[in-house]
Amino acid sequence: MLYGLSSILMAALATSLLFSLLLKFTALTEDSIKWFILGLSFLAVFIGGFIAGGKGKERGWLIGGTTAILYTLIIFLFQFLGYGKTFTMEQTMYHGGFLAIAMLGGVMGVNLSGSSK
Repeated sequence: MLYGLSSILMAALATSLLFSLLLKFTALTEDSIKWFILGLSFLAVFIGGFIAGGKGKERGWLIGGTTAILYTLIIFLFQFLGYGKTFTMEQTMYHGGFLAIAMLGGVMGVNLSGSSK
């Protein structure tokens, strides 16, 4: 799960840097790229679940789901401890989607990683 979680956090860090630079030095606004960022977030979580499932080699849904739950916990702790705010209903729905996508990624990671038997 650590590989999957690390890949999610690295992808989030890279895309955050890229989009912060684009927002600073171009005429783009946050509203204009909101859906693109959301799509990349789901892709990063799927890839993280895929990697975690591939490394785990069995029970991909559980490994992918646990990876997403750890990611959600990290985001929640940053938001709560850093800003003193809990998740909104919208964020809760997004993270529920992250859970489902990471579980799907974990299942696909197990099935496509090949058998070690």
